[in-house]
Amino acid sequence: MTQTSPYILEARGINKHFREPVDFHVLKDISFGIEKGEFVSIMGKSGCGKSTLLYILSTMDTDYEGELWLSDQLVSGQSNKALSVIRNQHIGFVFQFHYLLPEFSVIENVMLPARKLGIKSPRQIKLDAEEKLDLLDIGYLADQKASRISGGEKQRVAIARALINEPTIIMGDEPTGNLDSKNSENVFDILKQLSIEKHMSMLVVTHDLDFANKTDRIIEMADGRINGVPHPLHS
Repeated sequence: MTQTSPYILEARGINKHFREPVDFHVLKDISFGIEKGEFVSIMGKSGCGKSTLLYILSTMDTDYEGELWLSDQLVSGQSNKALSVIRNQHIGFVFQFHYLLPEFSVIENVMLPARKLGIKSPRQIKLDAEEKLDLLDIGYLADQKASRISGGEKQRVAIARALINEPTIIMGDEPTGNLDSKNSENVFDILKQLSIEKHMSMLVVTHDLDFANKTDRIIEMADGRINGVPHPLHS
């Protein structure tokens, strides 16, 4: 990625094989880019490689061929230690299951990634966590145990946690897959607002066509490949 590239995240010729029990070519020459503030969804049938691709894009899977660029930095080939820092600084995660620690309070859960990154003071981390909870209209839950709030509230807390380090991009793996239609709509609205107002990029794997149709662009996958035009069209 050069300085003139419009992309926050870019995959170039990504190939992925599962070697056991036999060789299986799961991702085939995947190339696409995501711009700053763009909200992109990835769709495709189960087994097409969506989640495998997301784990590569999120730097959690490093066993692939090709290049991954994030914020003008070549990510491919970096050490696990360097990748951990890149991941904490630039990527926020929202999964189908919230993965909150039930014995911790809501605000303690939100603070965890910032504590791990270790750049800000404990006082600043707490202030930032309070700000993120207020942004998502759940500041009143700060001192509640995570085990005592509703499913929709837990997913909002998971989004606040994803935001705590001011990431370049939010990645979601079926973030509404466990929610009813009302809470699914709420989660979409939150992500869309962050995309528009904070110019934060979004990349979400989803089976929810209603959700995907409201994003800026759908990347369709089949048999390990991207269908159609993977890059946004520039006038």
